[in-house]
Amino acid sequence: MKPGHTGWRHLVHAAHYSFKGLRAAYRNESAFRQEVGVCLVLLPLAIWLGRTPVEWILLVGSCLLVLIVELLNSAIENVVDRIGSEHHELSGRAKDIGSAAVMLALLIPGITWGVLAWQRFFA
Repeated sequence: MKPGHTGWRHLVHAAHYSFKGLRAAYRNESAFRQEVGVCLVLLPLAIWLGRTPVEWILLVGSCLLVLIVELLNSAIENVVDRIGSEHHELSGRAKDIGSAAVMLALLIPGITWGVLAWQRFFA
């Protein structure tokens, strides 16, 4: 932290950098844009599908989790690409592991939405 950036000033600077990161991800990462688009469709449906506040939080939270993991994966990929463009086993492994994290994160909303939709329509 830079000297002088404490309290509210630090919070404002941190928020600025966070929004800058979200803009960069949206502009440069097609997977992030696609996931944001899916979330924008699903979030209104979550209000309708979720019967309780806990169900609503699970539906919304599972969508946000995918976005968070995608942001982390994109950060890993950018750092690896910054280090060098030549093929290296560890670079490839880091990118593959990040991709695996996104895949597993995508299972969470799939299961959550599937179970809650099943309860709503078939139970």
